[in-house]
Amino acid sequence: MDNENVSQVKLTWFDKIFKPQVITLPNGHSTIRRRSRAPLIIALVLLAIVLSLRMTGFDLSIIIKKFDKLLDLLVKIFHPKRSFFGKVIRPLVDTIKMSILGTVIGCLLALPVAVLASTNIDKNRVIVSVLRFILALIRTLPTLVIALVCALIFGLGTFAGTLAISIFTFGIVAKMLYESIETIDMGPFEAMEAMGANKFQAFWSACVPQILPVYLSHSLYCFEMNVRASAILGYVGAGGLGITINERIGWRDYEGLGMVLLTLFVVVVIIEFTSEYLRGRLS
Repeated sequence: MDNENVSQVKLTWFDKIFKPQVITLPNGHSTIRRRSRAPLIIALVLLAIVLSLRMTGFDLSIIIKKFDKLLDLLVKIFHPKRSFFGKVIRPLVDTIKMSILGTVIGCLLALPVAVLASTNIDKNRVIVSVLRFILALIRTLPTLVIALVCALIFGLGTFAGTLAISIFTFGIVAKMLYESIETIDMGPFEAMEAMGANKFQAFWSACVPQILPVYLSHSLYCFEMNVRASAILGYVGAGGLGITINERIGWRDYEGLGMVLLTLFVVVVIIEFTSEYLRGRLS
Protein backbone atom coordinates (compact mmCIF):
# COMPACT_ATOMS: atom_id res chain seq x y z
CA MET A 1 0.00 0.00 0.00
CA ASP A 2 1.36 3.42 -1.02
CA ASN A 3 1.86 5.64 2.05
CA GLU A 4 1.63 8.88 0.01
CA ASN A 5 -1.74 7.91 -1.48
CA VAL A 6 -3.00 6.93 1.93
CA SER A 7 -1.98 10.24 3.49
CA GLN A 8 -3.82 12.17 0.76
CA VAL A 9 -7.15 10.45 1.37
CA LYS A 10 -9.53 12.61 3.38
CA LEU A 11 -11.02 10.49 6.15
CA THR A 12 -14.52 11.10 7.49
CA TRP A 13 -15.39 10.87 11.19
CA PHE A 14 -16.84 7.41 10.56
CA ASP A 15 -13.61 6.25 8.95
CA LYS A 16 -11.53 7.66 11.79
CA ILE A 17 -13.51 5.73 14.37
CA PHE A 18 -14.39 2.43 12.67
CA LYS A 19 -12.13 1.98 9.67
CA PRO A 20 -8.79 0.16 10.03
CA GLN A 21 -5.81 2.41 10.71
CA VAL A 22 -2.76 2.32 8.44
CA ILE A 23 0.49 2.41 10.43
CA THR A 24 3.93 2.93 8.89
CA LEU A 25 6.61 0.73 10.44
CA PRO A 26 10.26 1.86 10.93
CA ASN A 27 11.34 -0.42 8.07
CA GLY A 28 9.14 1.48 5.62
CA HIS A 29 6.41 -1.12 5.34
CA SER A 30 2.79 -0.44 6.22
CA THR A 31 0.45 -2.46 8.38
CA ILE A 32 -3.21 -2.19 9.17
CA ARG A 33 -4.45 -2.06 12.77
CA ARG A 34 -8.14 -2.40 13.42
CA ARG A 35 -9.78 0.38 15.33
CA SER A 36 -10.97 -0.34 18.84
CA ARG A 37 -14.65 -1.21 19.15
CA ALA A 38 -14.77 0.02 22.74
CA PRO A 39 -16.47 3.38 21.88
CA LEU A 40 -19.21 1.58 19.96
CA ILE A 41 -19.76 -0.95 22.76
CA ILE A 42 -19.90 1.78 25.40
CA ALA A 43 -22.37 3.80 23.32
CA LEU A 44 -24.63 0.77 22.84
CA VAL A 45 -24.54 -0.07 26.55
CA LEU A 46 -25.42 3.50 27.51
CA LEU A 47 -28.23 3.53 24.97
CA ALA A 48 -29.58 0.26 26.36
CA ILE A 49 -29.47 1.66 29.91
CA VAL A 50 -31.31 4.83 28.91
CA LEU A 51 -34.02 2.93 27.04
CA SER A 52 -34.40 0.49 29.94
CA LEU A 53 -34.83 3.35 32.42
CA ARG A 54 -37.53 4.92 30.28
CA MET A 55 -39.39 1.68 29.54
CA THR A 56 -39.40 0.49 33.17
CA GLY A 57 -40.26 3.89 34.64
CA PHE A 58 -37.32 3.72 37.03
CA ASP A 59 -37.24 6.75 39.30
CA LEU A 60 -34.42 7.16 41.81
CA SER A 61 -36.28 9.92 43.63
CA ILE A 62 -39.01 7.46 44.65
CA ILE A 63 -36.40 5.18 46.21
CA ILE A 64 -34.98 8.11 48.15
CA LYS A 65 -38.43 9.19 49.37
CA LYS A 66 -39.44 5.65 50.40
CA PHE A 67 -36.08 4.80 51.95
CA ASP A 68 -37.31 5.51 55.50
CA LYS A 69 -40.16 3.04 55.05
CA LEU A 70 -37.66 0.47 53.83
CA LEU A 71 -35.60 0.99 56.98
CA ASP A 72 -38.69 0.57 59.18
CA LEU A 73 -39.54 -2.67 57.40
CA LEU A 74 -35.99 -4.01 57.76
CA VAL A 75 -35.95 -3.13 61.47
CA LYS A 76 -39.09 -5.21 62.01
CA ILE A 77 -37.75 -8.13 59.97
CA PHE A 78 -34.44 -8.12 61.86
CA HIS A 79 -36.35 -8.34 65.15
CA PRO A 80 -37.94 -11.76 64.63
CA LYS A 81 -40.83 -12.93 66.79
CA ARG A 82 -39.46 -15.87 68.74
CA SER A 83 -42.93 -17.11 69.73
CA PHE A 84 -43.67 -17.74 66.05
CA PHE A 85 -40.90 -20.34 65.72
CA GLY A 86 -43.22 -23.24 66.58
CA LYS A 87 -45.40 -22.45 63.55
CA VAL A 88 -42.40 -22.50 61.23
CA ILE A 89 -41.26 -26.06 61.94
CA ARG A 90 -43.92 -27.96 60.01
CA PRO A 91 -43.79 -25.93 56.76
CA LEU A 92 -39.99 -25.98 56.99
CA VAL A 93 -40.03 -29.78 57.21
CA ASP A 94 -42.41 -29.88 54.21
CA THR A 95 -40.00 -27.67 52.28
CA ILE A 96 -37.03 -29.93 53.04
CA LYS A 97 -39.01 -33.09 52.18
CA MET A 98 -40.09 -31.56 48.88
CA SER A 99 -36.49 -30.63 48.09
CA ILE A 100 -35.06 -34.05 48.96
CA LEU A 101 -37.69 -36.11 47.13
CA GLY A 102 -37.82 -33.80 44.12
CA THR A 103 -34.02 -33.79 43.82
CA VAL A 104 -33.79 -37.59 44.05
CA ILE A 105 -36.50 -38.16 41.43
CA GLY A 106 -35.12 -35.54 39.06
CA CYS A 107 -31.52 -36.78 39.34
CA LEU A 108 -32.50 -40.42 38.78
CA LEU A 109 -34.48 -39.53 35.66
CA ALA A 110 -31.69 -37.28 34.39
CA LEU A 111 -29.02 -40.01 34.28
CA PRO A 112 -30.39 -42.17 31.42
CA VAL A 113 -31.56 -39.12 29.47
CA ALA A 114 -28.12 -37.51 29.78
CA VAL A 115 -26.51 -40.67 28.42
CA LEU A 116 -28.85 -40.72 25.41
CA ALA A 117 -28.23 -36.99 24.82
CA SER A 118 -24.43 -37.42 24.70
CA THR A 119 -23.03 -37.42 21.19
CA ASN A 120 -20.07 -39.63 22.10
CA ILE A 121 -22.35 -42.40 23.46
CA ASP A 122 -25.47 -42.07 21.29
CA LYS A 123 -24.67 -41.76 17.59
CA ASN A 124 -28.31 -41.24 16.60
CA ARG A 125 -28.48 -37.53 15.78
CA VAL A 126 -32.29 -37.48 15.78
CA ILE A 127 -32.60 -38.81 19.33
CA VAL A 128 -29.86 -36.49 20.56
CA SER A 129 -31.48 -33.43 18.97
CA VAL A 130 -34.96 -34.27 20.28
CA LEU A 131 -33.74 -34.87 23.83
CA ARG A 132 -31.66 -31.69 23.88
CA PHE A 133 -34.62 -29.69 22.60
CA ILE A 134 -36.82 -31.09 25.38
CA LEU A 135 -34.19 -30.30 28.00
CA ALA A 136 -33.79 -26.76 26.67
CA LEU A 137 -37.57 -26.30 26.77
CA ILE A 138 -37.72 -27.46 30.40
CA ARG A 139 -34.89 -25.14 31.43
CA THR A 140 -36.66 -22.11 29.97
CA LEU A 141 -39.57 -22.53 32.40
CA PRO A 142 -39.03 -21.06 35.89
CA THR A 143 -39.73 -23.36 38.83
CA LEU A 144 -42.61 -21.14 39.94
CA VAL A 145 -44.34 -21.52 36.56
CA ILE A 146 -43.86 -25.30 36.61
CA ALA A 147 -45.28 -25.41 40.15
CA LEU A 148 -48.28 -23.35 39.07
CA VAL A 149 -49.05 -25.74 36.21
CA CYS A 150 -48.60 -28.77 38.50
CA ALA A 151 -50.89 -27.20 41.12
CA LEU A 152 -53.59 -26.62 38.50
CA ILE A 153 -53.35 -30.21 37.26
CA PHE A 154 -52.71 -32.22 40.44
CA GLY A 155 -54.20 -29.91 43.05
CA LEU A 156 -52.72 -27.77 45.80
CA GLY A 157 -50.18 -29.15 48.23
CA THR A 158 -46.65 -30.47 48.52
CA PHE A 159 -47.21 -33.09 45.80
CA ALA A 160 -47.37 -30.36 43.15
CA GLY A 161 -44.27 -28.73 44.60
CA THR A 162 -42.37 -32.02 44.56
CA LEU A 163 -43.26 -32.58 40.91
CA ALA A 164 -42.17 -29.06 40.00
CA ILE A 165 -38.81 -29.53 41.73
CA SER A 166 -38.36 -32.92 40.04
CA ILE A 167 -38.95 -31.46 36.57
CA PHE A 168 -36.64 -28.50 37.22
CA THR A 169 -33.90 -30.76 38.62
CA PHE A 170 -34.27 -33.15 35.71
CA GLY A 171 -33.64 -30.39 33.18
CA ILE A 172 -30.64 -28.90 34.98
CA VAL A 173 -28.85 -32.13 35.95
CA ALA A 174 -29.38 -33.76 32.55
CA LYS A 175 -27.93 -30.70 30.82
CA MET A 176 -24.83 -30.51 33.02
CA LEU A 177 -24.34 -34.28 33.00
CA TYR A 178 -24.40 -34.85 29.24
CA GLU A 179 -21.86 -32.04 28.85
CA SER A 180 -19.65 -33.82 31.40
CA ILE A 181 -20.10 -37.18 29.65
CA GLU A 182 -18.89 -35.67 26.38
CA THR A 183 -15.57 -34.74 28.00
CA ILE A 184 -14.66 -38.17 29.43
CA ASP A 185 -11.96 -40.47 28.06
CA MET A 186 -13.67 -42.83 25.58
CA GLY A 187 -10.68 -45.19 25.32
CA PRO A 188 -11.90 -47.66 27.99
CA PHE A 189 -15.42 -47.58 26.53
CA GLU A 190 -14.17 -48.46 23.05
CA ALA A 191 -11.92 -51.17 24.48
CA MET A 192 -14.87 -52.78 26.27
CA GLU A 193 -16.92 -52.75 23.06
CA ALA A 194 -14.00 -54.30 21.16
CA MET A 195 -13.96 -57.12 23.73
CA GLY A 196 -17.61 -57.93 22.96
CA ALA A 197 -19.46 -55.95 25.62
CA ASN A 198 -22.67 -54.19 24.67
CA LYS A 199 -23.11 -50.43 25.09
CA PHE A 200 -24.68 -50.71 28.54
CA GLN A 201 -21.96 -52.96 29.90
CA ALA A 202 -19.23 -50.80 28.37
CA PHE A 203 -20.78 -47.60 29.72
CA TRP A 204 -21.31 -49.05 33.20
CA SER A 205 -17.76 -50.36 33.49
CA ALA A 206 -15.80 -47.65 31.67
CA CYS A 207 -17.80 -44.42 31.94
CA VAL A 208 -19.74 -44.55 35.20
CA PRO A 209 -16.59 -44.42 37.39
CA GLN A 210 -15.53 -41.28 35.50
CA ILE A 211 -18.84 -39.41 35.74
CA LEU A 212 -20.06 -40.60 39.16
CA PRO A 213 -18.27 -37.88 41.22
CA VAL A 214 -19.45 -35.19 38.79
CA TYR A 215 -23.00 -36.58 38.82
CA LEU A 216 -23.16 -36.56 42.62
CA SER A 217 -21.70 -33.05 42.72
CA HIS A 218 -24.36 -31.78 40.29
CA SER A 219 -27.06 -33.47 42.38
CA LEU A 220 -25.88 -31.80 45.59
CA TYR A 221 -25.71 -28.43 43.85
CA CYS A 222 -29.30 -28.80 42.63
CA PHE A 223 -30.41 -29.80 46.11
CA GLU A 224 -29.04 -26.49 47.42
CA MET A 225 -30.98 -24.57 44.76
CA ASN A 226 -34.16 -26.58 45.38
CA VAL A 227 -34.23 -25.74 49.10
CA ARG A 228 -34.26 -22.05 48.21
CA ALA A 229 -36.72 -22.48 45.36
CA SER A 230 -39.15 -24.64 47.32
CA ALA A 231 -39.44 -21.92 49.96
CA ILE A 232 -41.44 -19.73 47.55
CA LEU A 233 -43.50 -22.41 45.81
CA GLY A 234 -46.27 -21.87 48.35
CA TYR A 235 -47.15 -18.66 46.52
CA VAL A 236 -48.83 -20.81 43.87
CA GLY A 237 -50.25 -23.33 46.33
CA ALA A 238 -47.43 -25.88 46.18
CA GLY A 239 -46.94 -26.08 49.95
CA GLY A 240 -43.91 -25.42 52.11
CA LEU A 241 -42.67 -22.19 53.64
CA GLY A 242 -44.03 -20.11 50.79
CA ILE A 243 -47.55 -20.26 52.22
CA THR A 244 -46.33 -19.05 55.61
CA ILE A 245 -44.29 -16.26 54.02
CA ASN A 246 -47.28 -15.14 51.97
CA GLU A 247 -49.52 -15.16 55.03
CA ARG A 248 -47.12 -13.09 57.15
CA ILE A 249 -46.75 -10.51 54.37
CA GLY A 250 -50.53 -10.36 53.93
CA TRP A 251 -51.08 -9.79 57.65
CA ARG A 252 -48.23 -7.25 57.78
CA ASP A 253 -46.61 -9.43 60.45
CA TYR A 254 -43.04 -8.55 59.60
CA GLU A 255 -41.69 -9.81 62.92
CA GLY A 256 -43.14 -13.23 62.15
CA LEU A 257 -41.76 -12.98 58.63
CA GLY A 258 -38.35 -12.28 60.12
CA MET A 259 -38.57 -15.51 62.14
CA VAL A 260 -39.44 -17.48 58.99
CA LEU A 261 -36.57 -15.93 57.02
CA LEU A 262 -34.10 -16.43 59.87
CA THR A 263 -35.01 -20.11 60.17
CA LEU A 264 -34.73 -20.58 56.43
CA PHE A 265 -31.37 -18.79 56.39
CA VAL A 266 -29.93 -21.07 59.08
CA VAL A 267 -31.14 -24.21 57.31
CA VAL A 268 -29.80 -23.07 53.94
CA VAL A 269 -26.40 -22.22 55.43
CA ILE A 270 -26.16 -25.63 57.10
CA ILE A 271 -27.13 -27.42 53.87
CA GLU A 272 -24.73 -25.33 51.82
CA PHE A 273 -21.73 -26.01 54.07
CA THR A 274 -22.58 -29.71 54.25
CA SER A 275 -22.97 -29.90 50.48
CA GLU A 276 -19.71 -28.03 49.93
CA TYR A 277 -17.91 -30.46 52.24
CA LEU A 278 -19.35 -33.48 50.42
CA ARG A 279 -18.50 -32.04 47.00
CA GLY A 280 -14.96 -31.46 48.22
CA ARG A 281 -14.67 -35.10 49.25
CA LEU A 282 -16.01 -36.22 45.86
CA SER A 283 -13.57 -34.12 43.81
